[in-house]
Formats: sequence, structure tokens, C-alpha cells
Amino acid sequence: MPSPPFHLALPVDDLQAADRFYAELLCCPRGRRSERWIDYDFWGHQLVTHLVPAGAMPSLARNPVDGEDIPASHFGVVLPWDELEQLIARLTASGVEFAIAPTVRFAARRGEQKTCFVCDPAGNYLEFKAFRNIDMLFASDGLDYP
Repeated sequence: MPSPPFHLALPVDDLQAADRFYAELLCCPRGRRSERWIDYDFWGHQLVTHLVPAGAMPSLARNPVDGEDIPASHFGVVLPWDELEQLIARLTASGVEFAIAPTVRFAARRGEQKTCFVCDPAGNYLEFKAFRNIDMLFASDGLDYP
């Protein structure tokens, strides 16, 4: 049975820039909208961007993971490996600057994955990743991770 879709709402300080990013660059279909928010179909999940004043954007903490300084607050989607490769190519061709460049994390371990981070125009971090073996999405290999 498929998992129910999640709902995520996040602040943006420029609704039109967010719309270009999510609808045009990431190809997320638009749903309902108002002057202050827009719904998107984010790979089958409901993502809502809410317009807030620039000074109201939250600050960001970071956490070290496998040699990278990972934004503690981020979201994204786990894609099949080839679909992630296609997305990375589209982002690169569009001139998107990666916050964390595409890399393979936890190489040769059960949780091996390819990952990259980008920011939307409001500074919200998105992580796109693919597992070498999707069955390892929630598996533990019994070892500590750096």
C-alpha cells in the first residue's frame, strides 16, 4: 500500500521567484493559489509556499554528515538513480548553483546514496537523493556514521 502524501508548507519572500523555481525549473504542477501562497505537486506530495516578509525568514542551523556541513532544516525527495541523474543534468544546464554538489555518500555501505542540495530563491534547502539499493532507505548496517 503506498504511503500517504505528506504536506509541507514553507516560507518564501518572493512568491513569483518561488513559482519559477518550483513550477518551471523543478516541473512541479501548480495546484490552488492565492496572492499569498501557491500549492505544488512535489512528486506526489503537497508543497505550499507561503509569502512572508524577508525579515521573517528563519535562520538555519547546520550539522556535520559524512564530511559535509548539512543544513539541519531541509526537505526533498528520494528518486530512482537515473531520474536523479536527469534532474542534476537539468539543474546544471539551468545554471543552478548547488549548495552541496552532487556526491556519493556512504560509499560501499548499505546506505550508499547519491545526493545533492540546492536552495530555492528564498534560501530553503532541498536535498535530492537516490539510493544505490532503495531497500536500504530505512535499513541500518549496525555501524556508526561519521
